[in-house]
Amino acid sequence: MQQKVSRRSRTKRWLMRYPRAMPLGIFVLIAAITILSIFAIERGEHERQTAQINARATAIASALERRANASSAYLRAGAALLSTMDEIPADDFRRFVSELRLDADYRGAEGIGWAKVVRPSEIEEFEALLAEEAPGEAQLYPPMDGSQPFSVPVTYLQPDTERNRRALGYDMYSEAQRREAMVEAEATSRPTATDAIVLQQEGEEDAPGFLIYMPVFEAGAGGRTLKGYIYSPFNAGDFLQSALELEDAGNYGVRLYDSDDGEGTLLATTFGTDTDNRDTTTKTVTIANNPWRLAVSINDNPGISGLSMATLIFGLLVASLLMLLVRMLTQQAQEDESALAWFEEQASIRNSLTRELNHRVKNTLANVLSIIALTRRRADDVEDFATGLDGRIRALSATHDLLTQSDWGSTPVKAVIDAELLPYAQDEDHALELLGPDVELAPNDALSLGLAVHELATNASKYGALSQPGGKLSVHWRLLSQDLVRVEWLERGGPPVKQERTRGFGTDLIERIVAHELRHPVELDFDPEGVRCVLLIPVRRPSEFMIRANRKAAAADTDDS
Repeated sequence: MQQKVSRRSRTKRWLMRYPRAMPLGIFVLIAAITILSIFAIERGEHERQTAQINARATAIASALERRANASSAYLRAGAALLSTMDEIPADDFRRFVSELRLDADYRGAEGIGWAKVVRPSEIEEFEALLAEEAPGEAQLYPPMDGSQPFSVPVTYLQPDTERNRRALGYDMYSEAQRREAMVEAEATSRPTATDAIVLQQEGEEDAPGFLIYMPVFEAGAGGRTLKGYIYSPFNAGDFLQSALELEDAGNYGVRLYDSDDGEGTLLATTFGTDTDNRDTTTKTVTIANNPWRLAVSINDNPGISGLSMATLIFGLLVASLLMLLVRMLTQQAQEDESALAWFEEQASIRNSLTRELNHRVKNTLANVLSIIALTRRRADDVEDFATGLDGRIRALSATHDLLTQSDWGSTPVKAVIDAELLPYAQDEDHALELLGPDVELAPNDALSLGLAVHELATNASKYGALSQPGGKLSVHWRLLSQDLVRVEWLERGGPPVKQERTRGFGTDLIERIVAHELRHPVELDFDPEGVRCVLLIPVRRPSEFMIRANRKAAAADTDDS
């Protein structure tokens, strides 16, 4: 139990010591955990996406190679057949292609063509053959310039369409990229694809394409001789789309380049060339003995995933709620600390009040006993004793009321005098003049001044300036120093003061009790023109009863701010 209380007190001290830093620190901690969680989620999402792209790229590459292998298989079969024929008439070639019954695996190709080797001495014979196939529309072009040993013009191209007829007679050996693929095919005796070219049948369009060549040899006494090439032209875009019919690209973008390095020509794509902000995976695909590069991409979302967004919102919400909760706990701790301090102060005030009341009561009882003793000695009968005692007790009570209103703090001189002279203030038969600065008296000194003023006023109402019309009473006070005030009582206009008189109660009370309490002698002069009394009253520090008044002032300052 003590350990729990100790931990709670330690936590409370931290809250009190850092009222703003603790909530902010909790918010930053939860926010940091949230950010780390989002980072982990995004990293896992990226790895998952990369794995998906790799899987999709592998599937598309496999589909492209299957398309190319199917085309190569048909070309191998055609080469085997054509190598056994001495001559290859157009009808026989057309029948051969039709009997292949090309199915869906051959999609993407423009057809199958035959290009025979034509040497310079065979040009006229070749053009005569073209004239029979396409009268008046085809001839060997471009003309041979002597830089090459032979030409390999397009002889037949099936299916026989207007588009394909554009290529008839074109010497493919005259163009470097086509020639390079032919030489490679002849050397390896394998189907070989060209790099990116524009097919002759495209006309004015520049859509990229490629060709796959398969050499056809004829056997002779001197060995085998190159007879020509059976080939297939491909539009690159159609070829890519036909492969994607086997493996759907989905939301991914696909690009196909004619080289397996980063400098190849773009053959086909399923989106624009803007590849910024895309996560890309590349694969090498072999198309008819020619390595190409396949790039599969997906848009790289610049934002964060839905799960990360939900985590971020939830984390910030939790951080905010915890910060608010800690802030509330901090405020509660501050309020508890303030309440505890207030209770301690109240306890101190109660102790001080108890001590002060005990002191005040003792002083008041001592004054009452002195008043009773003096009144008894000066009274002729019981009624006279009771009347004198009643007035003096009432004077003490009036001054006590003033002290109570000020929480037994300091009391103004004017307030004490006003309270004792209140019964005479409304009487128009005489004049009262009260003048002096604002001076505050301690409780005991205020009681002593009240007693003195009461006795002087009682005497003046019986025998002095307040006993007949036209009388004037002046009470003036002024500060002799910061620690001492001089109060002067002066009566004029009343009956002449008797010079032969007995010493009365009022004189004893003022000169004995009051002078003793004030610790200064009292100057009391019974001048024939009127009584004059001078009191010297110390201006002392307020008593401990001012603790309550100070607390009220502090509370008022807090409300104002």
